[in-house]
Amino acid sequence: MGKIIIAGIGPGSKEDITPAVLEAVREADVIVGYKYYFQFIEPYVKEGCACIDTGMKKERERAEQAFEMAKQGKTVVVISSGDAGIYGMAPLIFEMSQRGQDTSCHPDVTVLPGISAFQKAASLLGAPIGHDMCIISLSDLMTPWEVIERRIKAAAEGDFVTAVYNPKSHGRYWQLYRLQELFLKYRSEDNPVGYVRQAGREEQDIKVTTLGAFDPEDVDMFTVIIIGNSQSYICDGKFITPRGYFRGERSEVRGEKPGQQIMIESFRTIEGELKRKDWPLDHKWALLHAIHTTADFDMENILYTDEGAVEALYNKVKDGTLKTIITDVTMVTSGIRKGALQRLGIEAKCYLSDPRVASLTAQPSLTSHPSPLTSENLTRTQAGIRLAVEEHPDALFAFGNAPTALMELCDLIRKGKAHPAGIIAAPVGFVHVKESKHMVKPFKDIPKIIVEGRKGGSNLAATLCNAVLCFDDAAQLKPGRDL
Repeated sequence: MGKIIIAGIGPGSKEDITPAVLEAVREADVIVGYKYYFQFIEPYVKEGCACIDTGMKKERERAEQAFEMAKQGKTVVVISSGDAGIYGMAPLIFEMSQRGQDTSCHPDVTVLPGISAFQKAASLLGAPIGHDMCIISLSDLMTPWEVIERRIKAAAEGDFVTAVYNPKSHGRYWQLYRLQELFLKYRSEDNPVGYVRQAGREEQDIKVTTLGAFDPEDVDMFTVIIIGNSQSYICDGKFITPRGYFRGERSEVRGEKPGQQIMIESFRTIEGELKRKDWPLDHKWALLHAIHTTADFDMENILYTDEGAVEALYNKVKDGTLKTIITDVTMVTSGIRKGALQRLGIEAKCYLSDPRVASLTAQPSLTSHPSPLTSENLTRTQAGIRLAVEEHPDALFAFGNAPTALMELCDLIRKGKAHPAGIIAAPVGFVHVKESKHMVKPFKDIPKIIVEGRKGGSNLAATLCNAVLCFDDAAQLKPGRDL
């Protein structure tokens, strides 16, 4: 009885064939393989060796021929490109060996590893697989597309470095577009992507780009794609996925302070745990800020934003029509990032400590919603909002404490005295809180962000202001530049 050696001949260059495989090829009585691969081993085949080559999709026929030759006492080498155990002939031959009826006729089967195409591509790109990784084939000849799609989602959500085999063929053109679409639900657009065509061969072509800029039309069936994880980066044209030894130093090289890096990782963790994965970007950006501040995933149920509200408010900041943020209490003002305010030329003010507040609170209330503390006088926060409206009627108003202050603003809007650029409604408590938030919603022309129900707080109002001020970082999911 002969033997079968299943050998991975590497991606295509003679330098990438292992010595063990070369020795097996030199000693073989018979070599079986796809005809295209014989060109890479031809110089090493001994005289008189029988070479059995077949076309594509003839794997079972090649395996059957290998067993037939081995039963004749020959040493048979079955060649696969790359590593024979990765989408190669090894699994098929072992399966066929186990299914044989006459156990006395089973030849000895061994496997010699080879350099896989993804390993060769990785070495050409830099060091993109420095951490946990997976490999996915987009070919649905053997695997239903539904299964492949589940694996794509799992890889993207799990933040795996992902190598993609069989990305396209003449008959399969849309699958790679779908993979890109799925990855962009879990990864930022600047997530590095590298791809190599004909790795290790004369036609070799190497490219590095990002997930957002990646063009599936630039890929064919001879291409291996590697998608980095959330920590991957490109430096001097090299694609690197760090193991973690220089995490802090790398953040500084990329212009990220340690605190910002922690915030970025937190946001990616939160994004991965959201129940709904297809939130519009500007709502998701506010939602991530809210959950990051509170560690409360109930925010996914109670955070309300008008369609496009965050982006609309940011655009007002950029075009100069929004220059002031008014808050109901000083804790909200304190939580708005000073770096962002300075960078954008925005002033954040709270009138609670204004000397005029004392005189206003001594007068009978003119509002239709008197303070719950007295039946006649304004609360200090109501008085502060009244003063703010006189001086900044078109500001962004943010509430994190006092429902009566929010109710005061609503009353002034209805009287035509206030024309806010937007409203962030996040007062907290048990009295008038829900009602104050209901009062805001009818103002259809004012962009609104509302934490519905009893929950809220100064920290929430402040972080929602920060979400507006740094909305241009949302697409890259890169918060915290002003920390």
